[in-house]
Amino acid sequence: MRYLVLSVLAAFIVAAAAMPLYGHQEIQVGEAATVEVVSESGGAFLSIPHRDFSKGGTRIIKKYLEARKGESYGIVIHNMTSERIGVVIAVDGRNIISGKKSDLRNSEEMYIVNGYEHASYEGWRTDSDTVHRFYFTNMADSYSVRTFEDSTAMGVIAVAVYREKERPQPLYQGKRLQPSAAAPSAGRSEAGKSAMEESAGTGFGDEQYSPAVKVAFEPVGTPVQKTFVKYEWREVLCKKGILQCRQEPRNRLWDGDDYAPFPPGYKER
Repeated sequence: MRYLVLSVLAAFIVAAAAMPLYGHQEIQVGEAATVEVVSESGGAFLSIPHRDFSKGGTRIIKKYLEARKGESYGIVIHNMTSERIGVVIAVDGRNIISGKKSDLRNSEEMYIVNGYEHASYEGWRTDSDTVHRFYFTNMADSYSVRTFEDSTAMGVIAVAVYREKERPQPLYQGKRLQPSAAAPSAGRSEAGKSAMEESAGTGFGDEQYSPAVKVAFEPVGTPVQKTFVKYEWREVLCKKGILQCRQEPRNRLWDGDDYAPFPPGYKER
């Protein structure tokens, strides 16, 4: 038990500075916070509600999102309360700070967001000053598959929001954080070539300056809310019936310029 408590207190918790927002589609995750997936190009991502329910004291929100291949994106979290919160963020099943396999537990590395403020998380953190941008790509090119051979949670942006037990004084500020090397996943989900081509993933993009500091934060045991965003290419959403993508019916007196067909059984001379 002592080890578990210490591991929580020593978790890699980073206060990220608020960033300007791009065009976005808001994804509501409850009263404590909202989560947005934002596009660098300024266009809004189409989101489709899926499920909204409570389980074990945690509100759970599930949505689909239409991904655009090659486009960079960020995850913006708005704290709607007066107290700071801790957020565990996983993309394709990997914690975006450590790269380790994530189950959204309170012992994992997390970011904090101050009361009534927002923060933007735009990439995989490689040190205290640097992230590598998120961008939508094929599964085979995703950071999770290329680095860890892990496709067990492909195409999912997941956020768990934790309240704080109490607010201790900062341990320190401004010290450079040393990233820890994460071991590859022991097991790999075997996916066929078609799955690799059809499934969307998040790549390890260009380096971006993103300063952060390490502070103490002890989260409660159960998250107040979780959100899961399943992002897919448009054609996959259409195939699954999430989007209604039927083609417009043809006009029998306008469309097409085919020649008259031969009658059945007619033999050409």
